[in-house]
Amino acid sequence: MIGSRYKCQYVQQHATPSAFTSSESWVILSPIEQSIKRKIEAVGKPLKDWDIQINYGIKTGCNEAFIIDEAKRAEILSNCQSDDERERTEAIIRPILRGRDIRRYGYDWAGLYIIGTFPALKLDIESYPSLKQYFLDFGYDRLKQTGDKGARKKTSNQWFETQDSISYWEEFEKPKIVWGNLNLKGSYAHAPAGIYVNAPCPIIATENLAILHILNSNVADYYIRSLGVTRSGGYFEYKPMFVGKLPIPLRIDHLQAFPETPSEDQERMLQIMIYDIYNLSMEERLYLETLKY
Repeated sequence: MIGSRYKCQYVQQHATPSAFTSSESWVILSPIEQSIKRKIEAVGKPLKDWDIQINYGIKTGCNEAFIIDEAKRAEILSNCQSDDERERTEAIIRPILRGRDIRRYGYDWAGLYIIGTFPALKLDIESYPSLKQYFLDFGYDRLKQTGDKGARKKTSNQWFETQDSISYWEEFEKPKIVWGNLNLKGSYAHAPAGIYVNAPCPIIATENLAILHILNSNVADYYIRSLGVTRSGGYFEYKPMFVGKLPIPLRIDHLQAFPETPSEDQERMLQIMIYDIYNLSMEERLYLETLKY
């Protein structure tokens, strides 16, 4: 009975009024968390409603075959029988980043490449004899997309093509914001045109560095993490469905003056400016600064 009384007192002392007035999913927040959430949502519009697309990276269905190192790339190209074949083949073998390669405001390319035989390109493998032989040496039974045991899942794609169509492949040929899907903290980087990423890393094809700086802010990380569930070890899945809901202020052009890889002092200035944009009080800023994920 004593334990029950203490529990009742605790609930009374820590109770937080909450109005569940919409059909959207809800969370129970403390007063300061409610205030921060309201201020973030009062400014701008969700990122998904901007003139951008958030896409996933490339799903091959067999990374061992489609993601290769420099030595294998050189071997494939050296086996081409003509300059035309080499040029065609080289054009579809592009540098690629994995989630583990991407860090906050930067990336460490591991010297890997993607063989971009995307179904959307409708390639004729007979025009790529060296590449065809490489795939055959790897194993037709492993690459076929029939759903058979040991093969890739059943699709309507050709055996030498990636598993997904990648109809948006041209987005990779533009400057883009990229990030790892699973992270302890949101870490977004700007990658130049021509660099691809593999799934489940998402991308946003844009040259708007202001969006990059907003995403790397404490404000954005707090809001995005409030929408999903943190996994064991503190890892959070930064899915497009969560990132796309982040309200982005409409007037952020002044943030474009900062480089895609800001210095520590510039990062601190950015944090302060973004706090100002979202009209956060000193108490609310301190709350975000001291959060431990």
